[in-house]
Amino acid sequence: MQTLVCIEPGVVEYRSAGLPVLKPGHAIVRIKRVGICGTDIHAFGGTQPFFEYPRILGHELAGDVIEADKAGNLKPGDAVTILPYFNCGECMACRSGKPNCCVRLQVLGVHIDGGMAEYIQVPSGSLIRATGLDYDALSLVEPLSIGAHAVSRAAMAEGQTVLVMGAGPIGLAVMDFARIAGAVIIAMDVNLARLQFCRDTLRADYVVDPAREKAEDRLLDITSGSMPAVVVDATGNLQALNQGFHYMSHGGTYVLVGLQKDEIRFSHPAFHKREGTLMSSRNALRKDFERVIRCIQEEKINPKEYITGRVAFRDIEKESKTLLGPPSGAGIKTLVEMG
Repeated sequence: MQTLVCIEPGVVEYRSAGLPVLKPGHAIVRIKRVGICGTDIHAFGGTQPFFEYPRILGHELAGDVIEADKAGNLKPGDAVTILPYFNCGECMACRSGKPNCCVRLQVLGVHIDGGMAEYIQVPSGSLIRATGLDYDALSLVEPLSIGAHAVSRAAMAEGQTVLVMGAGPIGLAVMDFARIAGAVIIAMDVNLARLQFCRDTLRADYVVDPAREKAEDRLLDITSGSMPAVVVDATGNLQALNQGFHYMSHGGTYVLVGLQKDEIRFSHPAFHKREGTLMSSRNALRKDFERVIRCIQEEKINPKEYITGRVAFRDIEKESKTLLGPPSGAGIKTLVEMG
């Protein structure tokens, strides 16, 4: 079978590999869709933490079960998505119901080889079937779940003002679930096309462009001097991360969803006087996946709105600089079609 391997920063190539042979407690899935995500882009750019080369990329997956052992009522031919975070089950995080931040966590496409391959073998317990969802929707369950998890972590509530910095796929997912929670949404980005998408498609209440207006003044105006109750960083940009501390209300919460290799810096007195809450939000839980699936089935979220590009698996290598380079323009989510 063919796989796509990131050899080193800026270099991907196709490599042949043998077909997986079923192991006890595992399943073999024929991959049909792979979403290109920020993790893949950072790995290609050499800025992804917890990453070693060479690596098969891809963890936003949809496919068909080929064979499976101990997979409950799943059977060959079932369309599934994959929970791509494999935990040890023994560490403090796992025992506390937080397998998403397991000490020995292995994430497909990051710590272990991912899904940009014709077939992949994964633990049977990682398969999730969703009635009525096609391959496109199934491949978007994982990134939407990242947003759902962040909203859950922050306990966003009706009427709260929530600032989301970064209108990429994860930031948009946070906005979608904040909207479902009844929050007042402020979208912040320097990409005008994406801000337009936030306003017109995701129905954000306000949009802020920090490159063309004084963001703090605008936020003070929007919130009648209070500043947002919840600030979410979905940029992974160090300057934006550090600036976000200035946007919090007193008693507010700052949620770090974007990932950055460098150290963040903020004024302790300024943060302390707010009695601020700082938290990270990593990956997602099975219950987040299940909630996303329900929201899609109930038409509370339309994952197809996120899809702005498609590419055949055979064309990724020659288009890698465009597909895996720094995002630009209005593009949000590109799906790899495996055939």
